[in-house]
Amino acid sequence: MQLEDIKSPADIKGLGYSELEDIASQMRQAVLNRTSQIGGHVGPNLGSVEAIIALHYVFDAPTDRLVYDVSHQAFPHKMLTGRVDGFLDRDDFSKVGEYTCPPESPEYDIFWAGHTSPALSLCVGLAKARDLKKDRYNVVAFVGDGALSGGVAFEGLDAGGALNSNLICIINDNQMAIAEDHGGIYSNLRQLRETNGTAADNLFKSFGWDYMYVAEGNNVEKLIEAYRKVKDSSKPTVIHINTQKGEGYVPAEQYREAFHFRNPYEIATGELLKIPPKPNYTTVLKDFINRSAKKYPRFLVITSATPDDFALTPREREALGEHYMDVAIAEQTGVSVMAGAARDGAKVVYGVVATFLQRAYDQLVEDWAMDNSPALMVVCETGINGIVDQTHLGFWDIAMITSIPEIIYLAPANMEEYDAMLEWALAQDKFKVAVRQPVYSIQHADYEVDKDYSDLDKFKVIKEGKDVAIIAAGDFFVKGREVADLLAEAGINATLINPRFISGVDKELLDSLKDNHRLVVTIENGSIEGGFGQRVASALGTSGLKVLNLGLEKRFVDRYNVKELEEKYGLLPEQIADRIKSLL
Repeated sequence: MQLEDIKSPADIKGLGYSELEDIASQMRQAVLNRTSQIGGHVGPNLGSVEAIIALHYVFDAPTDRLVYDVSHQAFPHKMLTGRVDGFLDRDDFSKVGEYTCPPESPEYDIFWAGHTSPALSLCVGLAKARDLKKDRYNVVAFVGDGALSGGVAFEGLDAGGALNSNLICIINDNQMAIAEDHGGIYSNLRQLRETNGTAADNLFKSFGWDYMYVAEGNNVEKLIEAYRKVKDSSKPTVIHINTQKGEGYVPAEQYREAFHFRNPYEIATGELLKIPPKPNYTTVLKDFINRSAKKYPRFLVITSATPDDFALTPREREALGEHYMDVAIAEQTGVSVMAGAARDGAKVVYGVVATFLQRAYDQLVEDWAMDNSPALMVVCETGINGIVDQTHLGFWDIAMITSIPEIIYLAPANMEEYDAMLEWALAQDKFKVAVRQPVYSIQHADYEVDKDYSDLDKFKVIKEGKDVAIIAAGDFFVKGREVADLLAEAGINATLINPRFISGVDKELLDSLKDNHRLVVTIENGSIEGGFGQRVASALGTSGLKVLNLGLEKRFVDRYNVKELEEKYGLLPEQIADRIKSLL
């Protein structure tokens, strides 16, 4: 059978093992075909092929409920549920996303699943609802690629272990998260692998689950046998499968971290397609971290399984030694470890991806903001040029972080300012500081960058003017400058301000604008609602000045084109300039 002929899981039900293995081989070629051309998650999807073929062979989706966690390993599931064209034909690539997506397939994709760890808890809810209506079908959580280290996964294990009915959890153990895995839970998984599932210490049994181990997790026949044994079980059951991340593609097997997510590459060699190198903000951060490790004896940099987002390659991490700590996929723990280490005098940097930080809101409030723990948190992948998948949007970090007292949130406008803010934030011992890593465009300062930010909430006037003041925050400062230039061509001499601080406002400066300005325009690379601009508008509420807030709408968008979304939200410089002229 050809892969393109499969329209639903029913099409593979009658196939023999050798035919299923042939389908697995075709799936791997399809994964490579798509990811080599447009980039994507390579290793996780190559490693899950047989496990998902067996899953659909034995279970009866959509009657049986299948939930993937994290779903960047679900390409084989998509191929078996009518979406194979999204892996074979470049014209159809855009129709299929990286993660499970209910609008793509309401029948088979039950939940959005871009973030890790909630599948077990979601499945407890599905199973409980099934039991309440006295129905009978299987509820299966497919958990892997480091997802088990998230706290909510433990909560799901705890709640699920007390559920005296059908609930199946497949642990796809590929010995990796995005990078190598960390933590005691993975030590137990290693013990179970080394003892063929017979170790006396068994995490899953301690939570009340029955347990089965499959040593050959990329053997479709062994998997089918195991799944058949637990199908329709009346007790919570874990099947622990030992798989190879990147299975069947030598470069991905050898370099598992590099091929977790890969930009376009040559299939024959695995080499990235030639893209001219250019300086970037991640390089600034990496150089800062390396300098700090030499400067401060008690320096500590923390990540939550995403070191590559901060240029911390395996070589960099090895060089940092005891100054580096990966807390695995657990942002709550990342924030708490940061606060705890800072409380005892360490110089701490916690690097975190914006979309994952939202899981740690409670720790930001209780463990960091309320405590005297000066530390530096670096937030990346923010705004419109961050990750464009709906499950990974970085639109709300400003609204989230700045709603909390005591945290200073800085938004650098260029590379030099970014470096200066990092240096100041780590050196000082009074404030809790977050720095928003720019991503929109590479800019260098054409003004003198300050080295000290202790005078809080002081905006920097870059150009004096009248009638209209443009306050353009962070990496959207480049837009503010372009707008000011367009207005100058129309004879309007605008004031241009780089706020630098997005957690507070410069009340003195704002008050001074009343003398010779009629309009204040804020531009930010984040949600307007709850954002920096609305804070400015509130401060000017009784001044008589008009205020125009520009930014991103508070809505979910999925796999968008950046330029098209900017145009839709009226964020192109020409659109902003025209709107200002009409208001004046």
